[in-house]
Amino acid sequence: MKTSRAIPPIAAALNVRTPDSSDAWILNPNQKATRLNAAPAPNPPPPETAVLRLDVWGGLGDALADFEGARVNVFGGIVGERVRARIVRYRRRRQQRVAAIVVEAIEPSSYRVAPPCAYFGACTGCQWQHIDYAHQLTLKRQFVRREFAAYPELQGVDIADTLPSPQTFAYRNHARFTARQGDLGFVNRLTRRFVKVDECMLMHPWINGALAAMQGKAGETTQLSARYGVNTGDWLIQPTMQNPDIPLPTGQTHYWERMLHRRLRVASPSFAQVNTPQAERLAELVRARLGLSGDELLVDAYAGVGTFAALLADSARRVIAIEESSAAVKDAAVNIAGIDNIEFVEGRTEDVIDGLPEPPDAVILDPPRVGCHAAALQALSRRRPRRVVYVSCDPATLARDLAALTQGGFAVTSVEPLDMFPQTHHVECVAALEPA
Repeated sequence: MKTSRAIPPIAAALNVRTPDSSDAWILNPNQKATRLNAAPAPNPPPPETAVLRLDVWGGLGDALADFEGARVNVFGGIVGERVRARIVRYRRRRQQRVAAIVVEAIEPSSYRVAPPCAYFGACTGCQWQHIDYAHQLTLKRQFVRREFAAYPELQGVDIADTLPSPQTFAYRNHARFTARQGDLGFVNRLTRRFVKVDECMLMHPWINGALAAMQGKAGETTQLSARYGVNTGDWLIQPTMQNPDIPLPTGQTHYWERMLHRRLRVASPSFAQVNTPQAERLAELVRARLGLSGDELLVDAYAGVGTFAALLADSARRVIAIEESSAAVKDAAVNIAGIDNIEFVEGRTEDVIDGLPEPPDAVILDPPRVGCHAAALQALSRRRPRRVVYVSCDPATLARDLAALTQGGFAVTSVEPLDMFPQTHHVECVAALEPA
């Protein structure tokens, strides 16, 4: 017989009322509330709670439940559970909204584990620390399958098991902290409460060391970004800080990282994968799915700082990389120095593909979360490369774009999810296509 299970970190966090912009609350690692620059307040009223049955997964990694005749997101739950949850009522974009946060699992799932982080629940950056890691991988595959099921063109497409991350904690090479009166932390996406943190379990140890060095000293800014080269030891901290008590140099315009055999420069505005070991496995998977012989014209669309172009140039006759971000193109010029068979084109993919001097043999699509522009997919269907590999961080836009490519004459030959973001609901995918 299952017994109820309390969720101490969340329950303790919920004993603090939601602040307004002039009444800032923070949570320390012991989950005790303190106030900044405010007079003592009377005891808040007891939190509103409800017993909920969680029956399906929502789009933010939360389970959903019925409450007051509507569907609500329930943070910290697992589908199939019966829970007691605190009701959170808030306004967002001039609309009154309702969500919930689990404080007790009355009928817990067999997949429930104790979240190791003291901030879990107060900070909503990790959605799934309370879920066994093997089940996280299963759920991510199911999420991809759910998005594909919405498109008749994708029925019957096989989706592989999710490739686990080499590290399930301490994997992130990039942190973006919110700063409040010098303190660094994160903002809860539901309550908008600022949570001061002294350590984030997802971050690489170097980033946590940098956080410790700057904690309480970042009064010059409202946002602070720290990025670390896991394979080089280089780093970038933005913005430039003037406080003499901060012991680290700040304000670097770029940092260096090594991916497989190639040293890469990454500027502050440029995109780079946050999980370096898994990103290296991703690059090898893309290489395998392209099946290059050395005679192909390879197009690297949405090329960013030129990672794929630089790593795969030795497997192709010629590489044309397309990127519209000028900052990324400047990094790429450094990253491809000495590689004679790469040409970088600054522009939008949809504007460049149709004007290529010859049809590409193979194409890598690695767009941002919003996916590919419809015109880019149409241009690709006209040029009909022999192989397309699509790298996506959003199953919904991936499914939409694969359906469009299928309508344009391609067949999906494989879809392989990768866990780039353990302890969260996010999932990366690599899909391969060929002309039908």
